Amino acid sequence: MTLALCFSRSGLLNRRINHLANQVLRLHLAFSSSASPSPSDPSSSSAAAAATGPQTTIREGKAEIFLDESNSVFYNKAQVNNRDISIAVLRSFILKRHEEYATRSRKAGTKDTTLSEHAKYKEPKVLEALAASGLRAIRYAVEVDGIGEVTAVDNNEAAVEACKKNIQHNGSLASSKVVPHHADARVYMLTHPKEFDVVDLDPYGSPAAFLDSAVQCVADGGILMCSATDMAVLAGGNAEVCFSKYGSYPLRGKHCHEMALRILLACIESHAIRHKRYIVPIISVHMDFYIRVFVRIFTSASTVKSSPLKLAHVYQCTGCNSFHLQNIGRINSKDERNIAVPNFCPTVPEVCSECGHKFVMGGPIWSAPIHDKKWATSVLSDILALREAYPAYPKISSILTSVSEELLEAPLFVSLHSLCAILKCTNPTMVMLQSAIRNAGYQVSGSHVDPLALKTDAPMSVIWDIMRCWVKLHPVKHRPGNHPGNVILSQEPKLQANFSKVLVASVTRKSPRFMPNPEKYWGPGTKAGRHPKTFQMNNRN
Repeated sequence: MTLALCFSRSGLLNRRINHLANQVLRLHLAFSSSASPSPSDPSSSSAAAAATGPQTTIREGKAEIFLDESNSVFYNKAQVNNRDISIAVLRSFILKRHEEYATRSRKAGTKDTTLSEHAKYKEPKVLEALAASGLRAIRYAVEVDGIGEVTAVDNNEAAVEACKKNIQHNGSLASSKVVPHHADARVYMLTHPKEFDVVDLDPYGSPAAFLDSAVQCVADGGILMCSATDMAVLAGGNAEVCFSKYGSYPLRGKHCHEMALRILLACIESHAIRHKRYIVPIISVHMDFYIRVFVRIFTSASTVKSSPLKLAHVYQCTGCNSFHLQNIGRINSKDERNIAVPNFCPTVPEVCSECGHKFVMGGPIWSAPIHDKKWATSVLSDILALREAYPAYPKISSILTSVSEELLEAPLFVSLHSLCAILKCTNPTMVMLQSAIRNAGYQVSGSHVDPLALKTDAPMSVIWDIMRCWVKLHPVKHRPGNHPGNVILSQEPKLQANFSKVLVASVTRKSPRFMPNPEKYWGPGTKAGRHPKTFQMNNRN
C-alpha cells in the first residue's frame, strides 16, 4: 500500500516537472526567434517589426533619416540653413573645378584622352569630419551632381551605427557614395593629408581643436567649410577663453558677430601658414546662433610671407565705440621683393580725438575681404534657379543677397542705433545716412549681420561730422557732465553733410535681406547624450 502510493506520487511529480520544462523550452524558443529572426523568414521579420513599431523619420531635401528619440545621436533641425548653403557652395565649387580643369587643359594644349592619369579630372572627394546621423553626408551624395566619394567620420559608435542605417535607408545612390568610419576626426585628418577636396567641419561648439588637422587634410585648391557655435566666446562674453582657443581678443559692440567671423578666419590662417599654406575666403556668414566660413586652401611658401598684411589689431574707444584698425605688417617700399615687415606704432592717439576716452585693443582679426563677390553671386544664382531644392530657400537667399552687396574693403561696421544712442538724438533713416556718406565721396553698404549696419570706407571722423550736422538740424537737449555725446557735439563739424537722396541701382532691390525665424525657440538643439531639463510644478493648496 505504501509502495504504490510512493510510485503514484513520483509519477505525478515527474509529470509536473516535464510540464514546467516544456513551458520553459517554449519560452526560450519564442524569445530566441523574436530576438534573432531568420532573414529568409518573412513572417519572423514582420513579427519583429510589429513588436518594435514603425520608427519616426525626418525628411530634409532628398534625404530621409531615422529620428533618435534617445538623443544619443545629435540632430538639429535649425541647422537646415547651414546644410542648404553648404550644398549651394559645393555645387558652385564643382562648376569652378570644371572651369579650372578646362583652363589647365587649354594651357597644356592637350585633350583629356592624352592627359596622364594624375592630371585627369576626378570627382571631388568630401570628408564630413563630425558626421553624427550622417544627414549632411547623405544630402551631399544624393543632391549634388558630380560629387565623388563622401566619407562620414564620427567618434561615437552609436552615431556610426545610426549613420549606416540611414545610408542604407536612402537607397543605392547613398550607399554607393557615402562611406562611414568610426574614428577620431583629428587623427583621421592627420593620416590623410591633402586627400579630400572638401572638408566639412561642423562641431557642437568650438572647431579650434580640429583646425590644425583640417588645414592639412584639404587638397590644394580645395575647400574647408567650418562652423563655430560658441558665440558667447567669439562675441566677447569670455575674452580670455577666446584668446586661449583662437589666439585673439574679441571686443564688445554691434559689430561683434562680424568680428567673430574675422577671428575665426585669422585662426584658420594661423594654422595654415604653419604648413606653408594660406586661405582665400569665399563666403563668411553669421546665421542664427553660429558662424560659418567657406575658404579655399592653397600651398605657397612665398605667398605665406604676406600673411601679416591680412591681419590687424582693432583699437576701440571705450566712450563712443569708434574703432580703428592697424595692420600687423606693411610693405617696405624700398624692397623690391614686397616682403611684409612689422608695421609702425599705432596710428591712434593715446585718447580718442572725438570724446577723450581711452582705447582698448582687440584682435588680431582677418582684415582682408571675407567674401568673394563672384562666388557669392554664383551661389545666389544657383539658389534662385533651384529654389525648390532648398528647404531653407527664404533664409539663405536673403543672406546671400546681403552678402553679394557688402562692401569688401570695409572691416567691421558702425550701427545707426549706436551712433544715435551716444548722441541721444533722433534717428535719421538708413537711406539719408547712406546718402550723406556717398555725397561726402565715400562708399557705403549694409551688412548681412545687422539690418542697421553701415559698412563704409569713411573714417570715423567723417561719420561723427555727419552726425554733428544731423544734430544741428534736429537739436537735442543739453545734458550736464562729461558724457561722450556732449564732448562729440561740443566740436564743430569740419564737413558739411549733404543728406539729399542718392539712388543706387540694384537688381536685387526687391529681395528681402533679413528673414524671421520660422518657428519659436529656433536655436541650438540639446547636445547628444544630454536631455533637456524638465521642471515639475507642485500644486499647493
